[in-house]
Amino acid sequence: MKKFFRWTFIILLIAGVIGTFVILWQRQQPKPVQYEVLTVERGSLEKRTIVTGKVEPRDEVAVKAQIQGIIAELYKEPGQPVSKGEAIATIRVVPDMQSLSSAESRVRLAEVNLRNVRHVFERDSILYTQKVISLEEYDKSELQYAQAIEELQISRDNLSIVKEGVTAATKESGNTIVRSSISGTILEIPVKVGNSVQSVGAFSEGTTIATVADMSDMLFVGKMDETEVGKLREGMPMDLIIGALNDQRFTATLEYIAPKGTESNGAMMFEIRAAARIPDSVQIRAGYSANAEIVLAARHDVLTLAEAAVHITMDSTFVELVNDSAAQFVTTRLVTTGMSDGIRIEITSGLAEGDRVRGNEIAEQPLAKMPGK
Repeated sequence: MKKFFRWTFIILLIAGVIGTFVILWQRQQPKPVQYEVLTVERGSLEKRTIVTGKVEPRDEVAVKAQIQGIIAELYKEPGQPVSKGEAIATIRVVPDMQSLSSAESRVRLAEVNLRNVRHVFERDSILYTQKVISLEEYDKSELQYAQAIEELQISRDNLSIVKEGVTAATKESGNTIVRSSISGTILEIPVKVGNSVQSVGAFSEGTTIATVADMSDMLFVGKMDETEVGKLREGMPMDLIIGALNDQRFTATLEYIAPKGTESNGAMMFEIRAAARIPDSVQIRAGYSANAEIVLAARHDVLTLAEAAVHITMDSTFVELVNDSAAQFVTTRLVTTGMSDGIRIEITSGLAEGDRVRGNEIAEQPLAKMPGK
């Protein structure tokens, strides 16, 4: 019995050793590589580019002061609508003392001159009635009287302009009332009541009272690299994606391509503008960041294949045509290609619809770990 157990143990030991060697040998043997099998399909390709920019109103106007003074009243706030010609603010003029003194002196002199001319005219009227002076002398006296009246009115208007910036006749249309030059929305009012403002002049740009824009007519403004701007043409459609509106998409039409570029980080960039079609129901704000997707080229109803399956050497382009189900045996096939969208490429010759082509190697998936290990 002991001899039987001893031989049994020896046999089991030998079997275990042999089994271990077999397992180790099998693990060391190279495993066949698995590949993707891709099919030539008929479809459409689009080559797109993305331009980063922002959405701005087409018409944005800075309403500036036309007279020097102090902001007396503001009638509007940012975000409110405004009509063309509607008052935005009132400016109170701070008169220059020298100019004020000169204007007051001119009024006094005009009053003195009018009194004198009136006295002469009244006297000449009596003399003309008595046939003492001629009609010519009377007409001359009447003309001088009318001129004196006009001179007094002019001097009084000049004094009013120096003191208040307007005359009595132009109070509602004078420069002291700042009015919007277009209809739209108030984007910004950078001044406050009590702020001093400068008028537009040869040596001054003038103080901006408000910025007004027509928010119903928006543009996408961006910059494109010189390597792609040559593929653009006016009238091309594009899709706008506005991140601030939860990546909503809108359509736009390219209107402008800058004839001159500007250098940025060593590259020449060209400004582009596109008319955005945004529904009235969507509230848009000036300056929203946006991306524009532009279709540079498109192919429809063509043979396509995953670009990863196409191999390019110095003088040829080829694919590996699959001959078996495991994609272990292939035939090299020369092909010609067309447009690529970065994922799939157009096959213009060398393959037919439904042909099977070897793609990339399939990576071996690691064994999942047992829970708790």
